[in-house]
Amino acid sequence: MEFTQEQKFYAQIVQKAWESAEFKNDLMANPIEAIEKLTGQKLNLPEGKTLVVRDQSDESVVYVNIPAAPKNSEDLELTEAELEAVSGGGTIVTTISTPTIVPTIIVLTVVPSPTFPTKDIQL
Repeated sequence: MEFTQEQKFYAQIVQKAWESAEFKNDLMANPIEAIEKLTGQKLNLPEGKTLVVRDQSDESVVYVNIPAAPKNSEDLELTEAELEAVSGGGTIVTTISTPTIVPTIIVLTVVPSPTFPTKDIQL
């Protein structure tokens, strides 16, 4: 599975937060400013959207993110390939912004909603 530029960039931000307490604090206090300072680029956040950063590193706590409900029932249907994978005992791993219901297993990958710069940033 190949990661998108946005997923790679998101991973770099998380890695930097793990390595630098100062960056982590700045990121939680003012995420847009911290990301723009890190990248040197303006963050393209869709109009009406807010970027929220929460520290979920406490291993004694289980965190649950409740995404928005699907807009329609078509979002819940599996493709033929997904149905075949599940019927054969496989696992479906997909990058989605809303949950996909799969018999006996739910796999979620959270995709950040802002549009991050597309060039690679070296930390």
